[in-house]
Amino acid sequence: MKPLKITCKILFVALAISILGCKTKQVKNQTAFVENQNVAQKPNIIFILADDLGYGDLGFNGQDKIKTPNIDKLAENGMVFTNHYTGSSVCGPSRAVLMTGKHTGHATVRGNPRWTASGKPVDINNEDVTVAEELKRAGYTTGIIGKWGLAENLDKGLPNKQGFDYFYGFNQHSPAHHYYPEYIYENDKKLTLEGNNHQTKEGQHIQYLFTEKATEFINKNHQNPFFLYLAYTIPHFELTIPEEEKEQYKNLGWPKRQMNPGHYRHDEDGHVTYAAMVSTLDRHIGDLVQQLKDLGIAKNTLIVFTSDNGHEYDNVKDEFFNSNGDFQGRKRDLYEGGIHTPFVAYWPNTIKAGSTSNHISAFWDFLPTACELVGLEPSDDQIDGVSYAPTLLGDVENQTQHHYLYWEFNESKGPIQAVRQNHWKAVKYHDKPIELYNLNEDVSEMNNIAEQHPKKAEVLLKLMNTSRTEHAEFPLVKRH
Repeated sequence: MKPLKITCKILFVALAISILGCKTKQVKNQTAFVENQNVAQKPNIIFILADDLGYGDLGFNGQDKIKTPNIDKLAENGMVFTNHYTGSSVCGPSRAVLMTGKHTGHATVRGNPRWTASGKPVDINNEDVTVAEELKRAGYTTGIIGKWGLAENLDKGLPNKQGFDYFYGFNQHSPAHHYYPEYIYENDKKLTLEGNNHQTKEGQHIQYLFTEKATEFINKNHQNPFFLYLAYTIPHFELTIPEEEKEQYKNLGWPKRQMNPGHYRHDEDGHVTYAAMVSTLDRHIGDLVQQLKDLGIAKNTLIVFTSDNGHEYDNVKDEFFNSNGDFQGRKRDLYEGGIHTPFVAYWPNTIKAGSTSNHISAFWDFLPTACELVGLEPSDDQIDGVSYAPTLLGDVENQTQHHYLYWEFNESKGPIQAVRQNHWKAVKYHDKPIELYNLNEDVSEMNNIAEQHPKKAEVLLKLMNTSRTEHAEFPLVKRH
């Protein structure tokens, strides 16, 4: 039998077809690989997350007391999403949704640490594929600075085990409640912050340290593509900021809202402190934008700014800042005030300056968006997100729309479920009839029209009942 002779040309073609036909499947902790793209052309991505900042706390959304000129400038020169939603109405699950692309009906973390069936905290795990892990596949250096909040057990959920090359901040929730913490984590090392005392509020305010570390990360990594998840803790309780930051808000004739320290070591005057905290956050963002310009990388950097859930500070019965804008509710609600978040995307010469989109999107869309921007398909084909990259790039005709959005939340007022489908919004408390709202006509959700539209209410109720998988630690039963 004669040996089979194959020419080099045929071998080359066969090999090329084989390579093109292969689909790479990511395995946890596998060696990062780079897709067939010019890495230098991939955008840097900075995702800035405020903590408990309300939709109406920013000037571009109508705020007239708190000064936010730098974030407003991002909006003026970027794109504002008017229909963007958080992952949840509290910190932990919202961040899990953001990182994994799965809504709270499917996410590993569906509630804050103490609200599990067993009382033991649940973290993201080895089966979860994070945005950072996806971007590592595309050759990115990845970092998180600030509040992670997905590693209560200090184990598998640690940022350095979830695709991040660098971490500086809080692994857990409770330490993140204080702005003068005694310690902080840098990667896997617990660092003592000398001179810090959270009881007396002495030492280094963590907001400034976060910004300092973000500056260092950008300086160190700006010559190659990087992803920075900058998860600030401002303006989450506790309310405290150095006195010099408050000067611009003193002597304005504002009524004083007395804040009483307890677990949260609040400063005395709530209104002045809250406004000063938000303005400090704004100034630091302005400094980071200027840094990008000075380094010559601003035009190749996408900045996204948003908040993890609705506000907690402003009193909805006696509003001063009107932090939730026209919306009903606040943090821990599934009404718009709890989950409808401010959103700005800024990318000079790529995103059209001064543009606005009413595309309905949510935190679980960030992972597929980041993947599309760098030329990847998401590794997990079970994610709930839809990429909004076409909208960012002005290709609205090719923008895929959500069939609907889903949330669930289960603390003392729960369980609560909500669905948005086009302009229809349904909210369901466990022991009450479904509520239905037409957001085009009633964005404040003041007029429940479920009885007038029973068929639509029935459709959305069915979506609620079929949009989740069971989770032993997060059953939809009454909590006390």
